[in-house]
Order: sequence, then C-alpha cells, then structure tokens
Amino acid sequence: MMALRQTASCILGCIKKNMTSRAREVILPLYSALVRPHLESCIEPWGPQHKKDMDQLEQVQRRATKMIRGMEHLCYEERLRELGLFSLEKRRLRRDLIAAFQYLKRPYKKAGEGLLTRAYTDSTRGNGFKLREGRYGLDTRKKCFTMNVVRPWTRWPREVVEAPSLEEFKARLDGALINLI
Repeated sequence: MMALRQTASCILGCIKKNMTSRAREVILPLYSALVRPHLESCIEPWGPQHKKDMDQLEQVQRRATKMIRGMEHLCYEERLRELGLFSLEKRRLRRDLIAAFQYLKRPYKKAGEGLLTRAYTDSTRGNGFKLREGRYGLDTRKKCFTMNVVRPWTRWPREVVEAPSLEEFKARLDGALINLI
C-alpha cells in the first residue's frame, strides 16, 4: 500500500513540476487519469481500516486539489464539492453500494443470493429494503464487503435504494453522497 501511495505522490509531483498551467481543465483530468487509479488500487485489496492509513492516501488527493488555481484558500471538503469529487472513502463506499445494488437487483442477482440477505421487517421507518447483518466471531470478517455495505445501505432513503435502474441509482446515490459529511 505504501509503495502505491508513494507512486501516486511521485506522479503528482511530476505533474506539478512539468505543468505550467494550474487550470482546473488541465490538472483535474491528469489527476483523474494518472494519480487516482493508484490511490484506488490501494483501497480495494487492502481496504485500509485505520484512520492513519486512509489519511495518508487522502493526503495525496488533498495536494492535488490544492494545486488547482483558485482552490488554495478553500478547505478540503469545499474543494471537493467545488470540483465535483468525492473523498477516497466516499468513492469506496459508492463503489461498494453500486456492487450491492447489482447483487440485489437485476444484473448479478443470482450471484448475490448468498452474499447479501434481505431483512424482512414490519418497520415503516427507513427505506423498506433493509439488509441483515451476519454475525461473525472474527474481527477480520467484520471488515469485509458485506459488512461494509449493510449499515450504509440500510440508512439510505427509500428513493435511493429503490431506484428502478443502475443509472438512476448512481445519480440518486451521488446526490445523497454530496450531502453526506
């Protein structure tokens, strides 16, 4: 994980040294194409659970957003909102929720039957499409995909989780994620 973070940081340094323009139209596509894939490849296989590890990865994105002209004085969250980006943690959550939607709905429903279990309740609160958490004795199992998805999925509003299509789900999810602090 550290090697990929360092690679991403070095690439960002090369962009900073070699690009004379600090315009959003120049820096943002370079960051998205060359740097962010390295950061996201750190998140997927290892899934950093410690805040320190996640902050180290997020620091690279902080530097990238600060490089853009006119963004230097804004706080990190405002820079992300202004640029239409999500933090790496939110991007991971978004990716996991999209995968859960695909497992629960059409494309991969057959494959997801044993992966995620729907909780049938009489409760009228929430979204009405709640998932049931499994019980695991090991702490390592508590950090897996299914556990990372269940709680956030259950908290989303009904209009998000009951979207009719994947594209509609993504649009509604992005709208909800923007408002999530």
